Amino acid sequence: MALIAFTFLAIASTFAQKSIQQLEPVNFSQVLIDDEFWKPKMDKVATTSLLACIYQTETATPRIRNFEKVARKKGEKHEGIFYDDSDVFKALEAMAYSIRSHRDSSLERKADEWIDKIASAQQPDGYLNTYYTLGDISTRWTDMSMHEDYNGGHMLEAAVAYFEATGKRKFLEVAIRWADHFDSLFGPGKRHWVTGHEELELALVKLYQATGNRKYLDLSHWLLEERGHGLAKGYTWTDWKDTGYAQDLVPVRDQKEITGHAVRAMYLYTGVADVAALTGDTGYVNAMRTVWQDVVHRNMYITGGIGSAGSNEGFTTDYDLPNEQAYCETCASVGMVFWNQRMNSLTGEAEYIDVLERSLYNGALDGLSLSGDKFFYGNPLASRGQHNRREWFGTACCPANIARLVASLGNYVYAHSSDGIWVNLYAGSQTVIPIGKNKVDLKMQTRYPYDGQVSISIDPSNKTKMALHMRIPGWARGIAAPGGLYNFADKNDPPVKMTLNGKPINVVMEKGYAVLDREWKKGDKIELLIPMSVRKVTSRPELKQNNDRVALQRGPLVYCVEGADNGGLAWNLIVPDGAKFNEITSDVAGEKVTAIEADLPIFKINSTGNTVTTENKRIRAIPYYAWCNRGSNSMQVWLPVKINDLKINY
Repeated sequence: MALIAFTFLAIASTFAQKSIQQLEPVNFSQVLIDDEFWKPKMDKVATTSLLACIYQTETATPRIRNFEKVARKKGEKHEGIFYDDSDVFKALEAMAYSIRSHRDSSLERKADEWIDKIASAQQPDGYLNTYYTLGDISTRWTDMSMHEDYNGGHMLEAAVAYFEATGKRKFLEVAIRWADHFDSLFGPGKRHWVTGHEELELALVKLYQATGNRKYLDLSHWLLEERGHGLAKGYTWTDWKDTGYAQDLVPVRDQKEITGHAVRAMYLYTGVADVAALTGDTGYVNAMRTVWQDVVHRNMYITGGIGSAGSNEGFTTDYDLPNEQAYCETCASVGMVFWNQRMNSLTGEAEYIDVLERSLYNGALDGLSLSGDKFFYGNPLASRGQHNRREWFGTACCPANIARLVASLGNYVYAHSSDGIWVNLYAGSQTVIPIGKNKVDLKMQTRYPYDGQVSISIDPSNKTKMALHMRIPGWARGIAAPGGLYNFADKNDPPVKMTLNGKPINVVMEKGYAVLDREWKKGDKIELLIPMSVRKVTSRPELKQNNDRVALQRGPLVYCVEGADNGGLAWNLIVPDGAKFNEITSDVAGEKVTAIEADLPIFKINSTGNTVTTENKRIRAIPYYAWCNRGSNSMQVWLPVKINDLKINY
């Protein structure tokens, strides 16, 4: 222990006070979303998704009841799974975001009620975990795979969010006492600890940012240094010790490829990027860039989903990305949003937001039904009708996770530095950002993602010299995905146009952003026109499941063909080279979308696989996130271009 403790202390001393973070995201509490695409979804989360989570959490399942049992101190037994506390905390975090954006006093009263019950279950020493407190508390902190730290991390995140949304400190004080309890047991010169399901690392950084107490950042850094030294103990490591399931085979700074459980990896790497940005740990920076390239260049679905295998809920080998069998857990796509935002903040590179956007609009958003009350755990890219959305799950991490992501959209739109503002996502919104001694009021209007017209009004309190960075999406610059795993079949890239106060301007491109560095005054207005057309996408030949297939993309949205629009059929068509695509306004279960139509060859195939008849038929494709909202039916994202690929093992 002494050697490792000394090593960590040396690292901490070396990097203390050397923040290398390039950007600071504007907090959700400072951003008003009034976007016609996202605002209805945020409202639906507040009025429908969270009501479903509340019902399941306190009525249909024993999650809240366990906290009540602890407070009663009558020797009652725990009900449910040992990580169920985390679902309460994720729901509370989503409630915090929704309270801020939706101004729902009844939701705030419910949150306060839950917080009172959680606080009453906290032990005198700060410990809080219903599974151990209602069971054998003498065995707490003995099995690193039992999610004590995971539950605690989600509590910290929820408490910080609730404090930022309401200004109320009760839940934050509960979180601080828990973190201080953990810090009293673990750290340099104390006991070793390797988090089983990573989450606490990123949560401690949030607690540091909310409180200004450096020990929480140092504790997160120490937890990262604990990995890869053979220190982990618990059933997960017994079962998976040689597989990289929990990203513990080598130290973090030596990791070069993605391994194991996808959600655990995303939460870990989010924490690593956070710590690297705030401490200047360049070893972490280099490791994160290398691992990110391994994910995006070789192991990411076109939807931004990750984790192809259900056997380990994660990764197998490079380019192993089956479509019908794709696992693609919703939580993993949510994690991709977290991680890529942190990488963007660390480096200022827009390609991370390009990936974030892909995951957000496709792999993650698909996890939430258009009605707001049904969910996907996994998100396949093809179906023969065997997949369906569900009201809840035994392991219920995904519903509250996608709810908290949608409710917190304001966290991802803007970022800033001391002398500049970055526009990362295009969504109708308003914010006020401090630049030097001035405040800059921004108002964005757009119909993105269905229209590429963006208008931003800029009203500084006084004339302000600053650089405005507007992300030009990679897909608008001919880059289907960083690293070339996916490519556009055509090279037709119409130019992006920009005007300042109605006059065309030429801009300097830097790190994927159009940069306007000037003195801004009240009434200035930027207009951006990003051309949107239907693009056919191909994948590298190493990705064998997609050979002789194309996917359709328009703007940031990936499309699919669903049986509900096409006479129940989605597997009997091909997309020839000369196919012409038209864009139409359509309705999917009450949601207005831009759909794609084309006249394509349709084949009827008998049981032996021989083609019986051929005809051309108008086929419709819809945004992938909207599929399976009209019942279970067939679906494909990757469409064959040859007849002999119709019945490929997919």
